[in-house]
Amino acid sequence: MGLTWWRLEMAAPAELEESLLWKLPQLGIHRVAMQHKPDAPAQRQLVAWLPASEWPAAERASLEQSLTPLAETFGLPLPVLRWQELPDEDWSLSWKQHWQPDPVGDRLLILPAWLDCPSEHADRLCIRMDPGSAFGTGSHPTTRLCLEALEALCAERGGSLEGLHVADLGCGSGVLGLAALRLGAKAVAAADTDSLALRATTANAALNALDLQLEVVQGSAEALAQQLQGQPADLLLCNILAPVIEALAPSFAALLSPQGVGLLSGLLVEQAPRLQQVLADLGWQATLAAQNGAWGLLVLHKSR
Repeated sequence: MGLTWWRLEMAAPAELEESLLWKLPQLGIHRVAMQHKPDAPAQRQLVAWLPASEWPAAERASLEQSLTPLAETFGLPLPVLRWQELPDEDWSLSWKQHWQPDPVGDRLLILPAWLDCPSEHADRLCIRMDPGSAFGTGSHPTTRLCLEALEALCAERGGSLEGLHVADLGCGSGVLGLAALRLGAKAVAAADTDSLALRATTANAALNALDLQLEVVQGSAEALAQQLQGQPADLLLCNILAPVIEALAPSFAALLSPQGVGLLSGLLVEQAPRLQQVLADLGWQATLAAQNGAWGLLVLHKSR
């Protein structure tokens, strides 16, 4: 019969979305997309594609058991997992149909690598992305918050991030660092603990001919600090889960200059007060500057 694929669909409540996108790659599931109807952006569906030969019934049941604690953390039942088997020739088309040109804010356009830029978006700054490794392409609310905050910072600086050195902690696909470069930043130092993120960021930087301005290493805050060679960045980007931000917060002094700005997302609005207090205790002022549904973005400055 040849190679076949499972197409997995499940509802993705706001509380669960980030956790699902973090957990699934850890379980070996890297072909993942989030979709929603244009008239119902809050009702999001997770879609994933899994090689059928690697996911027999027992493995699929085990996957459900692995995801259940994520929902229990928020006092939610795990949404129903729906499975559909697809022949090999259909899965890649199904995958690509989930990715369309995506305008963000007033100036940016996230463009799947295989598509041409639509004429109606010709005046936007284009960021070409290959979403094949499942890392963020701009569709997740926390990523959009960061991209919009980059635009806002750009506007505050007279329309450009010219001259800024950027540190991207937990870079994923590299989309935030690439956006900063498109908006005029001088260079990006990026790091992620996941080797797939390194491959994705490197590939996406090359797609945009920005690989000479973006350097990525594997590791967390310590690796990123070493990459900066004792010169903290002007702008810190950190779009990861709130507990991880909290754990990494003591390292921010080595990553962000006292005059710099940090954009922190990946957190629920209800998690912001605790994170603000943790950061205040470390000498930072964190302001809840924007939110998208249940998700929030903190802007970080050194306390005066």
